Amino acid sequence: MNNISVSGEAEGGKVRVVASANKEIKEVHISDELFAEGDKEQIEDLLIVALNKALVQAENISQTEMAAASQDMLSGLGGLGGLGNLFGK
Repeated sequence: MNNISVSGEAEGGKVRVVASANKEIKEVHISDELFAEGDKEQIEDLLIVALNKALVQAENISQTEMAAASQDMLSGLGGLGGLGNLFGK
């Protein structure tokens, strides 16, 4: 999951964060235009928005991958040798 990248943006892409699906921040991009405005508080707020968006995407991918891996594992076990019926399947 380190090879899967997700991103989050704020203010029309003026702040962009790239993270891995393992929720590790890989890159942070802040536009020169935003720096020129010089509003530190605005930049910090937009950075938080972009980080949270990237982390939400990473969590969604992580959950999807885990569900797929679990399904593959159950399929590979032949439905637990008939034990799957114990759970109404």
